[in-house]
Amino acid sequence: MGTLYLVRHGQASFGAQDYDHLSTLGQQQSRRLGQYWRNKGLTFNTVLTGTLRRHAQTWAGIAEGAIYRNQVLEWAGLNEFDSAALIATVHPQPLEKPDTPELYRHHFRLLRDGLTQWMKGASNPQGMPSYLEFQRGVVGALDHVREHCEGNVLIVSSGGPISTAVGQVLGTAPETTIELNMRLRNSAVTEFAFNPKHHSLLSYNTLAHLDQAEHASWITYA
Repeated sequence: MGTLYLVRHGQASFGAQDYDHLSTLGQQQSRRLGQYWRNKGLTFNTVLTGTLRRHAQTWAGIAEGAIYRNQVLEWAGLNEFDSAALIATVHPQPLEKPDTPELYRHHFRLLRDGLTQWMKGASNPQGMPSYLEFQRGVVGALDHVREHCEGNVLIVSSGGPISTAVGQVLGTAPETTIELNMRLRNSAVTEFAFNPKHHSLLSYNTLAHLDQAEHASWITYA
């Protein structure tokens, strides 16, 4: 028996040439989550992360804020999909940098369309696994937690794997999983109860560590 905490990485560098590193705010979000957990006295028996840089940086911020010393199990099945490759399947022309609200919305409309086609098996984004293979990577991490872990377990990952995990536990349709993905906020916490047989959803996309008015401007989505 135990509780699995799934954390989406802090704000990354959306619109930059290299998205895969945290912004200054993303680092602050991560440290703040660690501080919040430290104040609650929460510790973890096991920590898993994807292998992306933003996952490692988010864990480092959490660990700094909470003064954690856990060893980390890196799990490639917790890595995010390639959003550029997905968008290219529905919009092969180069996109303008999304530096206005309309271009930002356009980017995510295209991403939603690309996700829909990929999840249906109707597209093969360059350099990416099929969606069934992507699911298997996420489910493998969930199975590992059920079969080998106990107590409090932390996973640091991205919106795609976390929404896929929730979709697997709840049995949602692909369209619902996409909506879950689009709503996930940076450094948000999702909780599952687990035992050797199954996971159960306890909470989704919460930001208790940013509830105070002083942190209202720290809430981000990309």
